[in-house]
Amino acid sequence: MAALDLEQYAGQYVGMGKICRLLHIVKHSPQHATDAARMAAAELQKGKNTTLYREVCKQWQEKGMPVQFDEPWVTQVDENAARTIERLETELSAAKSNLIKESIRLGYNELGAFYLERGELPNSLKSYIRSREYCTTSKQILEMYLNVIRVALGFSNFSVVTQNVGKAEQSPDYGKDKRDVGKLKVAAGLSNLDARKYRPAARKFIETPFEMGNSFAEMFSANDVATFGGLCALATYDRNELKRQLIDNANFKNYLELVPEVREIIKDFYESRYTTCLGALEKLKDVLLLDIYLRPHVAGLYEMIRQRALKQYVSPFMSVDLNKMAAAFNTSTQLLEKELAQLIMDGKIQVRIDSHNKILYAQRDNERVITFSKTIEAGQVFVADTEASIRRLNMLRCDFQVKHSRVASPQAGQQHAAGQPGSAGARRSLGF
Repeated sequence: MAALDLEQYAGQYVGMGKICRLLHIVKHSPQHATDAARMAAAELQKGKNTTLYREVCKQWQEKGMPVQFDEPWVTQVDENAARTIERLETELSAAKSNLIKESIRLGYNELGAFYLERGELPNSLKSYIRSREYCTTSKQILEMYLNVIRVALGFSNFSVVTQNVGKAEQSPDYGKDKRDVGKLKVAAGLSNLDARKYRPAARKFIETPFEMGNSFAEMFSANDVATFGGLCALATYDRNELKRQLIDNANFKNYLELVPEVREIIKDFYESRYTTCLGALEKLKDVLLLDIYLRPHVAGLYEMIRQRALKQYVSPFMSVDLNKMAAAFNTSTQLLEKELAQLIMDGKIQVRIDSHNKILYAQRDNERVITFSKTIEAGQVFVADTEASIRRLNMLRCDFQVKHSRVASPQAGQQHAAGQPGSAGARRSLGF
């Protein structure tokens, strides 16, 4: 089991992203719960989300955790928030009265940011969406989409994320700032991950420009790009794709350097060192389960990676010793037989198992039969083409022409029918 350095892990994030991850750790890791709760409470007191602070402190105190509730701080922040919201709404009303579009847009943006700090995500989302009407440049529109995406990720509304990513990518200003491109790639990757579309998710994470850095730290870190992209790619890419898209990818290689564990896992998988690869994955599993986005997918991704490793192991051979294969995958022969049997029933691997002799035989297509079938098919095509060529030559030799009459009459129809290639007379004259 890989040890989690809580301080280092939490230090990758800021704001609500940091708080949400710490709360997730409190819920799912008894070992780190006390420290994570202390850090989350301190982080909450740096912001304005008193509702969440009050709620989690109450839960922790009921569980007997040593967390003190700061009532004076809550009262002061709530009073300041009431004054701030009144001021912002007054300023927005004044801007609307004066019909100053830029002031109205900024007013909605300030309201959205304030509601986001207070944890009122639906109100924040509405404010950012309303600012769209008052955007006057493509850069402002792109900024609005990014704000909406950030809030939608906050309460995992991935349908809104997907819609706005698509719109943002159509903006004329898309691509000018690599950091914005990175945020959109990450958002699209998380949306695909939520839908369990692991291959598209891998592509989006791999395409994330390294220039993004930690500019999206309120939601996602540069380390996460390497981890999420690497795992999704291992589960869905073949060896050639791993080589081309990950190992030889100069941009993604920069991300992998930040997480050496994932880099070595990918390298071991590519070089067929399955014992080392799967062992390292198992050590990393407990840490991955503490990630707020990855936790629901860890079991499925691990199963897909293991199945792909099994398929990759047997693919070059006509027969495989199950005892040696079991040793390579650090499991027993009986459990390996069950795994392989399930893959066979699912149609994911074409092999048969000799359970008595512990041998796995590959079921290859009969190359002799395939060759004969292709030969017969080619012969039939040749005969059909030859007959068509002879028919055309005979028609030219006999000066045979088919003319379409503009006025159809019974007599013309009879004459026309007499000269049709399908008629008996025509067939005789053409040599058929």
